[in-house]
Amino acid sequence: MGFRGYALDGGTPDRLVAGVQILLVDGRALPMFAALFGYGLVQLANRQLAAGRSPSQVRTVLRRRSLWLPAFGFCHALLLFFGDILGAYGLVGLVLAGFVLREDRTVLRAAVAGLVAHVVVMVAFGLLTVSGPKGDTPAAMADPIQATMMRLIGWSGMTPTYFAASVLPAFLFGVWAARRRLLEEPLTHRDLLVRVAVLGIGLAVAGGAPMTLIDTGIWAPSDLVAVSAYVLHSLTGVAGGLAYAAVIGLVASRVRPGRPGPVVRALSACGQWSLTCYLLQSMIFVAVFAPYFGGLSTRVGDAAASGVAVLTWLATVVLAALLSTGGRRGPAEALLRRLTYGRR
Repeated sequence: MGFRGYALDGGTPDRLVAGVQILLVDGRALPMFAALFGYGLVQLANRQLAAGRSPSQVRTVLRRRSLWLPAFGFCHALLLFFGDILGAYGLVGLVLAGFVLREDRTVLRAAVAGLVAHVVVMVAFGLLTVSGPKGDTPAAMADPIQATMMRLIGWSGMTPTYFAASVLPAFLFGVWAARRRLLEEPLTHRDLLVRVAVLGIGLAVAGGAPMTLIDTGIWAPSDLVAVSAYVLHSLTGVAGGLAYAAVIGLVASRVRPGRPGPVVRALSACGQWSLTCYLLQSMIFVAVFAPYFGGLSTRVGDAAASGVAVLTWLATVVLAALLSTGGRRGPAEALLRRLTYGRR
């Protein structure tokens, strides 16, 4: 496998799919969701303040909510997926809850510091990739007990380092954006959103191109150049993630108020059930790919596996649309809310 986890010996369709994902998805989607996570915490804080709670009480609620996410992440990694991101979200939210109510200058300074930490961590992981031992990922292990142990080891090591560094800067930029209601009032901030979208996607494509060539087997540079390309890919992915969030805001601004179509309603439902859908997707992937269940992980290439992923995502969108009628929350969302706020 290459730096981003795709097979280097796949066929032409596999390399094409891998190239598109490395260039446009990998390291770009995660910062987008991290920015939206930070944005959402500001919205949650604003609702708490509007209800008459003090800033210290608001921070307590944010930290209590964030504290439960690593518990969800631990169970996710224990049973399903070593690449869980819930633990990193919770860790960042727990440590940085206070920044949700801090002044803009402090938030932006912390975001820049987060970018520096991001680079340092990615350099370390890049060097480990070229020098460390190669072996099966937990998803390819036939022994379920061994796979479980490796998932927990990987999760406990990657959550406070790799994933936290990937989440940190975008989370803080999302906090800053929420202060200005960029996504809630996209027409008011259209010019800024357009600039972020164009510049961010341009940086992500330019910065991701070298890694795309390396991980599809087209280019085989020295280890130093490869690690540099890996770091550049990840760093510009932060810009790409923010750009994707801006694009979504611009697209949403064109939806007629009060009259969303069926596609928009379904996507909105999936967003409201995001935690449930995320966990459900992992359950399906284990059932389909794990060697001790469906066993497709070592029998299909990246193109076919990505096709299964797209179909799985579509299935969760449809399921959320069918079950979220009447404002019903997903089971994972309802549980997190219950744990955060209690019975009331």
